[in-house]
Amino acid sequence: MTAAPPEPDFDRARCSVAGTLAVVGEKWSLLVLREAFLGVRRFADLQRALGAPKAVLTDRLNRLVAEGLLVRVPYRAPGERERHEYRLTDRGRDLHPALVALMQWGDRWLAGDGAPPLALTHRDCGAPVALGLRCAAGHDVGGPREVTATPTGRPAETPDTPAG
Repeated sequence: MTAAPPEPDFDRARCSVAGTLAVVGEKWSLLVLREAFLGVRRFADLQRALGAPKAVLTDRLNRLVAEGLLVRVPYRAPGERERHEYRLTDRGRDLHPALVALMQWGDRWLAGDGAPPLALTHRDCGAPVALGLRCAAGHDVGGPREVTATPTGRPAETPDTPAG
């Protein structure tokens, strides 16, 4: 019988994965972000692309704005009332690699006929975009067996301990 490896001793209440999922872990939120990365900014265009119910889309956009992933910017077409478009913030743009990773996983494991529905290419040279992991020294990381999880040792915040 093989002994189980020791679990990393870290504060799971402060887990970055759980915290990120609390912000963007709902289907419509990720799909809104996908559309934003594709350049879709206006409510009607988002609703048309997603097929989301108006109330659901409104809720998700408000949440993404409140979380600082999108910013609401007013615009006015000639002869029409003021409306808003939704633009990615730096915080929102930082999620691009995560969405690309989800897309590449889906392309690999869910595209039954082998043809992914969308290809990403580098705008400057036209080469396909591929996401990979690399350590700070520049070495490619091939998978989870090549990574060691090390708790940072930062103490958990309590109501009496201000965030630093």
